[in-house]
Amino acid sequence: MTGDGSKEILTLEEVATYLRLTPQTIYKWAQEKRIPAAKLGKEWRFRKSIIDRWLDEQILSSDSGFEHLKKDY
Repeated sequence: MTGDGSKEILTLEEVATYLRLTPQTIYKWAQEKRIPAAKLGKEWRFRKSIIDRWLDEQILSSDSGFEHLKKDY
């Protein structure tokens, strides 16, 4: 793994821990393409930098109520 974390690859369980959700939720979202993921064989993998960007987009989306923060972001 790299020191800057920009290319860090996470497992489904690691993403669940990182986002404080259950692995079942992450698995379901990955299958439904609700969270950016790649299926390698039978395993799901996630790039941490993309998950971070995705989370920012979720927080700053128009239906989150925090869209006004985009200009400061």
